[in-house]
Amino acid sequence: MTTIAQRLMGVPVFSQIYEQLWRPVFTRGFSLGGSSTVDYDRALRAYLARTGDRMVLDVACGPGNYSDDASRGLVGDGQYVGIDFSASMLAQAHAANPGERVSYVRGDAHHLPFPDGTFDTVLCLAALYLIPDPLPVLDEMLRVAKPGGEIVVFTSVRASIAALPGAEAVAGVSGLRIFGRRELLEHLEALGAEHVEQTVTGVGQYIHARRPLAG
Repeated sequence: MTTIAQRLMGVPVFSQIYEQLWRPVFTRGFSLGGSSTVDYDRALRAYLARTGDRMVLDVACGPGNYSDDASRGLVGDGQYVGIDFSASMLAQAHAANPGERVSYVRGDAHHLPFPDGTFDTVLCLAALYLIPDPLPVLDEMLRVAKPGGEIVVFTSVRASIAALPGAEAVAGVSGLRIFGRRELLEHLEALGAEHVEQTVTGVGQYIHARRPLAG
């Protein structure tokens, strides 16, 4: 069954609303009206913009909200690749967020069309909670990361208001999944990921992990 969120992602006009209005308001909502998520997001963007010869993959990139930050500091053979299943989101990304080191690919996050060990950084930001059967997406993210490469995820977490009665039902109807406090951490650890770290901001969580050097 297609969720409300999935249907919206396929509507061309929503890709523009998502970039300019929905996502900024939604991001602040993860902090329950505070600024912690916005502050972390600002720090993450600065981190992604650091200088380096890196291959970066942005899974479920939407309209390319992070493409400028993640590609700005790239040097050498460094490239940013955004992948999304929504053609309308990718059309908006091409139009609004192009770049010399930026490319976009339409594809399924459950079956990333890249060889093992391709990317230094693999992102999935504000999207995993909308993807049906999301845990295999983490498997794929870790697979395409280089040994020692990093995984960065921002998504929902069951905390504060997200634990209230009825919140799960509303999330289910809309298509937004609320992850357990350790659900994603334990999945990554079971896959063999190292240095798995979590920062919770309201009902949002940032997760950073690395693929083992030997893996």
